[in-house]
Amino acid sequence: MLNKLFFRMLLVTVLLTVSTLSMAKEASLKPIKVGVLKFGTVNWVLNVIKHHELDKKHGVDLQITGLASKKASHVSIQGGAVDMIVSDWIWVSRQRAENRDYTFVPYSNATGSVMVKKESPIKTLADFEGKKLGVAGGPVDKSWLFLRAYTQKTLGKDMAEMVEPSFGAPPLLNKLAMRDEVDGALNFWHFTAKLKSAGFRPIVTMPEVLKELGVKRPIPIIGWVFSEAYGAKNTEAVNGFIKASEDAKKLLLDSDAEWERIRPKMKAKSDGMFVNLRDAFREGVPRCFGDEEKLAAKSAFAIVAKLGGKKLVGKSTELNDGTFWKLYQAKTCPK
Repeated sequence: MLNKLFFRMLLVTVLLTVSTLSMAKEASLKPIKVGVLKFGTVNWVLNVIKHHELDKKHGVDLQITGLASKKASHVSIQGGAVDMIVSDWIWVSRQRAENRDYTFVPYSNATGSVMVKKESPIKTLADFEGKKLGVAGGPVDKSWLFLRAYTQKTLGKDMAEMVEPSFGAPPLLNKLAMRDEVDGALNFWHFTAKLKSAGFRPIVTMPEVLKELGVKRPIPIIGWVFSEAYGAKNTEAVNGFIKASEDAKKLLLDSDAEWERIRPKMKAKSDGMFVNLRDAFREGVPRCFGDEEKLAAKSAFAIVAKLGGKKLVGKSTELNDGTFWKLYQAKTCPK
């Protein structure tokens, strides 16, 4: 009887000790508030982080705030409601030119393409003359500006003058393209993947456009954005979150089973769409980021600044120093 009582007391003591240690570990985690679009693809990675507790593995407690729009993201970080958002380095450079100390760590290189229906008579960009092209992101969207610079170089014509651009929200543009209300669409990568699954084909991809424009290295399209002062004060936490993000993307690169787990969150309407989304995501994961990629981004900035002007880059005349976080320990790319 005494032995049973002793072992019960011992078990309770062990359980209390484990619970206390677990609570102490939880209390030692550094909270980091990340604001993301409620239905954006970044949520796939954040889900992987939370499901596998990759944030805790790296000493942070990821707290996710769902936001309604890109503008809401900018307002949230400027107002201090979140510690970090997802945005692009052009916005960061513009903010730095206005003495706001935001900085950027690469998240994704994924880009869209100019897509047309498989049976479309359009074979090249030149065939778009006089046609309608749906464009996501508005008249100062990076991809649209790159495309304009590309046609100026290769065709001697500005795409903005060749076509009738229809600017709109990405889901709407896909619907317009499928209903033949536009002759093609330049959309974000995940909507491009959806068009591919609906029988569309690419006329030109952004990597092809960028290479022709002299941007030879892959460049990030979006990344984690936060205050440089916040990063300096919370370097361990920021690096912990970035490592958790990279671990999650590594898992998504290597594991088809993980994609099956998050499939309900992707809202893929068919097996083909699921595969296209998965493969496009994987293609856009940055494998490295070094000095050559920073120089490529600087060249890309000059291209969009020339066409987008102050409406896009504000007071920036070139990519501002510190746009890319200097404390980010990125893997160097091979020459």
